[in-house]
Amino acid sequence: MENITRANEFLLLGLTCIQELQPVIFMVLLILYLINLFGNGAILVIFISESRLHSPMYFFLGNLSCLDICYSSVTVPKLMSNLLSTRKAISFLGCITQLHFFHFLGSTKAMLLTIMGFDLFVAICYPLPYKVIMSPQVCILLVGVTWLTGFFYALMHSVMTAHLNFCGSQKLNYFFCDVKPLLELACGDKRLNQWLIFIVTCSLALAACFPTLLSYFYIDGFLVFKHWACSALHKALSTCVSHFTVVCLFYGTVGLTYIPTTFTTSVIRERFVAVIHTTVTPVLNPLIYVLRNKEVLLALRKLFGRKLPKDSWWQH
Repeated sequence: MENITRANEFLLLGLTCIQELQPVIFMVLLILYLINLFGNGAILVIFISESRLHSPMYFFLGNLSCLDICYSSVTVPKLMSNLLSTRKAISFLGCITQLHFFHFLGSTKAMLLTIMGFDLFVAICYPLPYKVIMSPQVCILLVGVTWLTGFFYALMHSVMTAHLNFCGSQKLNYFFCDVKPLLELACGDKRLNQWLIFIVTCSLALAACFPTLLSYFYIDGFLVFKHWACSALHKALSTCVSHFTVVCLFYGTVGLTYIPTTFTTSVIRERFVAVIHTTVTPVLNPLIYVLRNKEVLLALRKLFGRKLPKDSWWQH
């Protein structure tokens, strides 16, 4: 008979058991995390301070920067702490909380990228009624629904996982609390958890990914048949490339982490991709948008040079 217990804590096995590598990994993660905080934090300050960037696109980018800061903060500080600790424990409540916020922020980010794709579609294909369609009220409503939907989606994960029974070892073969490694430790009938998570996760992923691809399909068709000036076409394509790159980074790393595989190196691969997903991608996102955006670069130069005028949030 299996020894069924109510877990009080879990032991996170981390990224590597090689002691000599742990300080090196800690320094790399620390540098990436600080770049993430300062990079995305600077973008938020710019978007709030510069009135010329008070448009729907930059409003969504500000939310993306906020998500990237929070997303890394859910896993990276605990991971760095465990790299310097001999006992890599996390309480049961802390584990469920980490799982909840990881999926809450991740699913919200996926839906936000969909909204940003829709915003691009409206801006390029329907420029004249753009301000009416993407009004401040509509933008706030879309973002609010996105955050709320992400919260309840993550609540399903956390509640379903919290009600599981755990037997035997509480050693979690991962560097943070996620559904897949926790299900491996659970005993009893897990089929309901697995089916609900699979069905709801796939539905949410399709609901977020398909409209994004559809938006690009219509944008590509519009750009092919619309004879624009070179400068306008270059600006539209530049914005599309930035968004598409971020979408590919996000869904690419998520897919490599969660799509089942038969390879024997799947655990090592999943950990590596998960680290890229939680630490490197949030650092790249602001660079991708800032380095390709002249308005943001100009705002960076002007931000601390003079006091900016206070205008409407949705100026252009």
